[in-house]
Parts: sequence; C-alpha cells; structure tokens
Amino acid sequence: MNCIAPPSRLLLGPGPSMVHPRVLAAMSTPLVGHLDPYFLGLLDDVQDSLRALFGTGNAMTIPISGTGSAGMEACFANLIEDGDEVVIGRNGVFGTRMCEVASRLGAKVVAVDAEWGEVIEDGDVAKALASCGKPKLVAVVHAETSTGAWQPLAGISGVAHDAGALMLADTVTSLAGCPVDVDANGIDVAYSGTQKCLSCPPGLSPVTFNERAMEALDSRRSKVRSWYLDLSLIANYFGSDRVYHHTAPVSMIYALAEALRLIEEEGLTARFARHERNHRALMAGLSRLGLEPAAREGHRLWMLNSVKLPEGLDEAVIRRRLLFDHGIEIGPGLGPLAGKVWRIGLMGESSRETNVRRLLLALSAELDAGPSAALDAADQVYAQSH
Repeated sequence: MNCIAPPSRLLLGPGPSMVHPRVLAAMSTPLVGHLDPYFLGLLDDVQDSLRALFGTGNAMTIPISGTGSAGMEACFANLIEDGDEVVIGRNGVFGTRMCEVASRLGAKVVAVDAEWGEVIEDGDVAKALASCGKPKLVAVVHAETSTGAWQPLAGISGVAHDAGALMLADTVTSLAGCPVDVDANGIDVAYSGTQKCLSCPPGLSPVTFNERAMEALDSRRSKVRSWYLDLSLIANYFGSDRVYHHTAPVSMIYALAEALRLIEEEGLTARFARHERNHRALMAGLSRLGLEPAAREGHRLWMLNSVKLPEGLDEAVIRRRLLFDHGIEIGPGLGPLAGKVWRIGLMGESSRETNVRRLLLALSAELDAGPSAALDAADQVYAQSH
C-alpha cells in the first residue's frame, strides 16, 4: 500500500469541517481499554460537557458510536413501535430521511411539507397532529443542511406536547454553532454529529433523552429493533454498573473530549458570535458576486450558507476548479436544488475570517470579478462587528 498522504484542503462544504491540531493530536495518543478507569472518567467528563453544550440536565446524554445518521436511527428506533403515529417536518434531505427511517421502523408517518429553503410552520404541525389518533412523536430538523434553513423549535415543541407527543430535533449541523437550548425549547430528544460545528472527525453522534423520553423507552411493548442502538442496553455501560455492551471507539472519544475542551475555552457566547459574524461577512461578499441566499430571510443558518447560482453557470466546473486549483471544498445542491445552489459551510474551525477572505478571493477569480468588491463588503461587516 502507498503511504496515506491526503492533499491539503480547506473544508468549506457541508461537512466534515476543519479539525484543530489539538484534536488530531488527541487521536494519536495511546489507547487504553474501554473499561479502563481512566477512560470511564473521561467519558463522564464528555457527558458533562455535552450536557452543557446541548443546554440540558438530561442524565441520558451520551456519544453514540456512529455518525449523525446513527444518532438519527437510534432516536427513532428507541421510541417507535409498529403503528405509532409520527409527525415529521419535511423541507429538505434530512427531514425526508427521517421519514424513511421512521417508516422502516413501522411508524405511520404523517409528513408536514414545506418548500426547500422554508421552515415548518407551527400551525401546519398542529393540523397534522389533529389528524392523528394518538401521536407518539414530532420530529424536525433544526438546521437543514441541504437548504441552509434554520428551524424554530419552541413553538413546534409546544403543539407537540399539547397533543401528548414527544419532540425530537435533529441538531447535527446546529450543535456548537448556534444555540440549541434543549431544555428551554422543550425538546425531549435530540441528536447531533461530531463532524460539523464540533470540529471533530466523523464517527460519533451525541444524543440526549430526557426523563419523559426514557419513560417512553422503558414502557415499550416490544424490544428495540436495533440491538446495537438499544439505549436500554447502552445505558448500562454509561451508568454506575459499567456493563459491557460494545467496544467504545476510544480514539474518537479522545478527539471529542479535546474538541469539547476547545469549545469551553472559547465560550459558547463568543463561539456563536464568531459563527454569526463570519456568516454575515461571507454573505455580504457573495452578494457582490451576484450570489444571493437560498433560505428564507430571518431563517438563515450561520453555519451552512446556501446560495443561489446565476442562470447558465456551470457550477460543477467552478467547484472542481475551487478544489483542485485553490484547495477549497464547497458543496453542491441536493435534490431539487442540484445545480441551483452551492452550500458553503462555516462550521467550527472552518468558521474563520481568513477562510472567508480566501474563499471570496478564489470565487472572485473564478467568476471573473475583481477581488476588491467582495472583500470590501466582507471587511465592512468585520469593521462594524469589531
């Protein structure tokens, strides 16, 4: 085999994001056993840090061994049984994926649709719940990575609870990039991923279940269909008994622990402000290049910037040149937005002023625009924010 020697890339796509050298270094430290007292103590620290990040006191707050999609499946698999009515917001790829996962687990899915780039309205969820007999769960995507739309949560959780349903939120792209506030927003269950705003390699999915959700799990009529993702079994490993379930990915936990330390050192208020500032600067610069936001005004993510492309632009050619000539990765559109938008991630370590400027310079060159206009617009935002 040839030596592993990946090219140097600036990752400004929808994930993974850039990773701090301290996180990479943590992954190269010596292994210990997954039942070693040192490792179990580190797991306790990781759980405490995840609770602070989610904004919750939930005891069941753990990193699932698997990417964000594993977290999605774990949340649905532990709560859904055959015939359960589940209301799901569908306004992008990941709302659509939730519908697929839930239906495969035997749920009766009631989809609440909105245009891609729009958000799910509270009233539409309330209507869907009214059509159900006994709804079990309402699920929405907080940060829809395929469109750049930022979904409000508190109103939907209110109508879900009024109907006796649990509230589930996909926070894969939002966690550590903007406030999630699980408890304050009335979220019963949430999942995320390490490769976005946590700026940790892909491979873990933080999840959190409150007592209400755990009661639903404990009162199931049937076993959870996934043995690997069964939280009633996994909980025994994270609890005081430390019962073996599966071999925890030790090096990934090291990486997550260091990523969480970096977040704590920066502070959430400063971190959120950094993501917002760089989003505003990028969008100001892109506007000078004729690229406008794809998501609805007032509901645009800081971390994932989806922009409309001019008619006739061969976006794949530009993306390829960005990657191979400038060393910059950005993402294409998905589904009905394929060929119509770019998705530019400013997540975690990727959300830096130097990266915004580098991308604007590269795009200015590829779109045959002078570099000063886009940079001047971004600099005005930075000057105002500083």
